[in-house]
Amino acid sequence: MKPALVVIILCSAALAQGNKNPVSTVLRDALPGRQKNTVAAIEEMPADKFNYKPTPEQMTFGELAAHITQGNYFFCSNVGDVARPKDETELKGTEGKEKLVAAVKASFEFCGSALTKADDSKLGDDIEWFDHKPRPRAAAFLGLAGSWADHYGIAAMYLRLNGLTPPSAQRAKTSEEPTKK
Repeated sequence: MKPALVVIILCSAALAQGNKNPVSTVLRDALPGRQKNTVAAIEEMPADKFNYKPTPEQMTFGELAAHITQGNYFFCSNVGDVARPKDETELKGTEGKEKLVAAVKASFEFCGSALTKADDSKLGDDIEWFDHKPRPRAAAFLGLAGSWADHYGIAAMYLRLNGLTPPSAQRAKTSEEPTKK
């Protein structure tokens, strides 16, 4: 299902319950699961595979981790209408596993604090988009939901191509195993 459709469906349910910030609430509620899976996927990949990329046109796994970090800072700062951290560094994806895992974790922590300030009444306010043109803040809300799904999907694919099971599939497999008596 498309992330935008999921957001719309969940927001409709939240509105029916009288929530004044249904879109923000959906993102805040989604954060723990997205954070858990994405961080676990980055941690799962062996350090010597951070330079892996399936085709020459694609990012390396390390570049994906850097991209996830930068995406989180961009989208979450715009969703929450807060400044990005001054100490945020521009990553290249070659910094090594330890630094990239720490950066991904820090970006999700930033999202957690930024999303506490998210307010649906600001969805129509203009923000500056990647192309330096104005877009409604709603674009950042939808972009964030979509990027979390997209980025985890890419990380899961890279793991599978290296013979590793993505975190969400590990939990699903564990829950399907019969209990021993």
